[in-house]
Amino acid sequence: MAVIHDTTLEPSKLELLASWLPSRPWYRGGAAGPEPAKAGGFRLDDPRGEVGIEFIVVTDASGPQPTTYLVPLTYRGAPLEGAEHALVGTMEHGVLGRRWAYDGCHDAVLVDQLVALIEGRAQAQDQNISDAPAREVIASCTGAGALSTDFTVTDDQDGTALTTPQGTTLRLHRALRPAPDGARGAFAVVHSGSDSRA
Repeated sequence: MAVIHDTTLEPSKLELLASWLPSRPWYRGGAAGPEPAKAGGFRLDDPRGEVGIEFIVVTDASGPQPTTYLVPLTYRGAPLEGAEHALVGTMEHGVLGRRWAYDGCHDAVLVDQLVALIEGRAQAQDQNISDAPAREVIASCTGAGALSTDFTVTDDQDGTALTTPQGTTLRLHRALRPAPDGARGAFAVVHSGSDSRA
């Protein structure tokens, strides 16, 4: 179970994201740079209790119209070897000390737990309260067989695609928008010829 500390972060998560978001191909903000504001999200638990996992939702008002982004992040107490390209930045945590924040799509711990969420083996947790399920996060999975967690990660203008050697693709929609009834949510999986969604 993740423990949520009531403490300080320097710089803040929003400050890190303001610097990092313009480097992403799916960023749609204005030339002056993003003005992210927290709009929601949820957490997942690392079974080993070592890595913080957060799906943060931020709204950026810098463009012609506000855009809301889904940003999966992991927080680690030491650098993640081989993931320098995915580093969002470092923060000083008032309780835990130096933390390395990564784009979670490049962190196997987050990917494993996201697959567990989609398959119904993990429960989304409240973003701000320890040991409290986030009941508004609903995941469903159709199709046979378990998803692999061996992904190649590709960012494009539409979001992030995680593709297995077998051709299964988990797509994260980074720029969120209201969806009509029955449409895909923030995550879509093309798996064994069928759609799974969360």
